[in-house]
Amino acid sequence: MTFPLSPLSRILLASGLLAGSLAQAQAATPVVNMPANRPTSLGWQVCQAIKNDTGAQLACYQQWADSQLPANTPPAALTTAPANPATGKPETEILLLPSLNTEAPDGKPIGCRNTQYSELSRFWELQRGTDCDTFALRGYRPISVAGVISGGVSPPPVIGAGTPPDYRHGETKIQLSVRTKVAKGLLKSGEADGDDQDSLWFGYTQQSYWQLFSPAISRPFRSTDHEPEIVYIYPHQIALPGGWNYRLSGLGLVHQSNGQSDPLSRSWNRTYLMGAVEKELSPESSLRLQARIWDRLRESAPNDNNPGIENYIGRAELTANWQINKANTVGVTLRHSLRSEARGSTRVDWLMAPTSSPNYTGLRYHVQLFSGYGDSLLDYNKRRNVLSVGLSLVDW
Repeated sequence: MTFPLSPLSRILLASGLLAGSLAQAQAATPVVNMPANRPTSLGWQVCQAIKNDTGAQLACYQQWADSQLPANTPPAALTTAPANPATGKPETEILLLPSLNTEAPDGKPIGCRNTQYSELSRFWELQRGTDCDTFALRGYRPISVAGVISGGVSPPPVIGAGTPPDYRHGETKIQLSVRTKVAKGLLKSGEADGDDQDSLWFGYTQQSYWQLFSPAISRPFRSTDHEPEIVYIYPHQIALPGGWNYRLSGLGLVHQSNGQSDPLSRSWNRTYLMGAVEKELSPESSLRLQARIWDRLRESAPNDNNPGIENYIGRAELTANWQINKANTVGVTLRHSLRSEARGSTRVDWLMAPTSSPNYTGLRYHVQLFSGYGDSLLDYNKRRNVLSVGLSLVDW
């Protein structure tokens, strides 16, 4: 005859059976070579119950840990490092663990930060080994905050019977610039880390001049330019004389506008071709040259807010960068109208890492000198000399 158990009786009975099982496990003679399926099926609690023999308990935990590894996981192995000839120290054993983490400590994939590749390869992710995948934000042009002094600030056109604002020559410049890779391996790809792969990018740059030191006119943003663009990058590895290497060709479409309505509106569209070469001087030093030539997309005369803008800002650009070391970079950018009445601009940049940071950092002191046309769209047809000093964030 059987008697039904109440829910409370069932709980008490189960607790007694569990306590008895743990007591038997503690009293039993520990066995180092436990059946492999025992810790797998019962879990680490069985190993925790073995308290009389630490060796047996460690073996039990090891068997349970091995059972949790995915199939075909390579086991940890011991290897021997060669003796150091400089110190004469004997060979040491090094534990080689299975490679499970493919990301840098900051969580960003190591590819576009891997210094075994060149600067251009990492920046545009030209090789499979430098790939940081799609739809992640990267830096493009420097993200900057700087104090600015210039030879003059032109007032905007006056609407109605108003008077132009009293702009000061000293102001603040803010630049934001980001990009993301939207596609990769469209026409060129490979399986090896050193294989080239092409890519399609979207970039956005915003530059603002802020009259921070003009409280009498409520510190306005004097000018803000927006520059979205799409660029396709096709990689190369073509050796050139003198140790140079031709690394990429590109095709871009860019719109630039100050986002204003007439008569303050400034905007234009253009397509460009680009190419870049580099030369490695040392593991921490390199030279890079990048050239762009563009053609403005035509607009009807009534819709053209910037007649002849290409005759001022230019039709071609050459940028040279010298990475002196990890902490210092000097760059020069030249623009030219490619016409007999030569106009354009010259810009010199010096970026220097803070001395308080001994390791490589994306933060830079930034000094820039600009002379020519096109420093902002509002002043595209007025020649300006501008000195800016501030902080920039690069390679983040």
